[in-house]
Amino acid sequence: MTRPALPRFALGDPLPAPAASDELRLRLATRRSAPAQALIAPGPSPEEIEEILTLGARSPDHGKLFPWRMVVLGPQTRAELAEALTPLAAIQPEPNKAKAVLNKLTAAPVTIMVISAPVPSQKVPEWEQQLSAGAVCMNLEHAANALGYASSWITDWYSYDPQAQDILDVEGGEQVAGFIHIGTLAEAPLERPRPELADKVTYRP
Repeated sequence: MTRPALPRFALGDPLPAPAASDELRLRLATRRSAPAQALIAPGPSPEEIEEILTLGARSPDHGKLFPWRMVVLGPQTRAELAEALTPLAAIQPEPNKAKAVLNKLTAAPVTIMVISAPVPSQKVPEWEQQLSAGAVCMNLEHAANALGYASSWITDWYSYDPQAQDILDVEGGEQVAGFIHIGTLAEAPLERPRPELADKVTYRP
């Protein structure tokens, strides 16, 4: 199916007001993360990946600092990463589990690693910059879902292990915000527990 190209806007262009969309409301109402190991082909095409990245980059960003970067990991790179991380899995508190979750890196057709890369700023706290990286992760998921794919946002132990940072090419001061695995699910995911709004929301006059 041919989709219309994303609109392009120049700096300073007025943006159109968003239109109400029942389809978008339904997608958001049924969104849930997929098990990373269950994601199979087909995955997004190179053109769709470009679209997902474009939409992911349209995330809240106080100060216009762009304090993050995205790395598209192909199958060969992910296989090499899993192999390089295997010796580190053996020294984790739960070695068998640590090794097993490496399968998440190699299962999905497409993986985008989002790295939080805070920028020195007198105005914008680092915490807000990290939140921006998290918003990128969520927007990537929404973009993938809008194109009809399932996705999984995970980190796992190798996102935090100091020795794994070199293997992942994470530089000093940076941190993995998440791996966004994208593909297709053979079966629809089951609903998971959701919070009662009354337990989490306060209305103040």
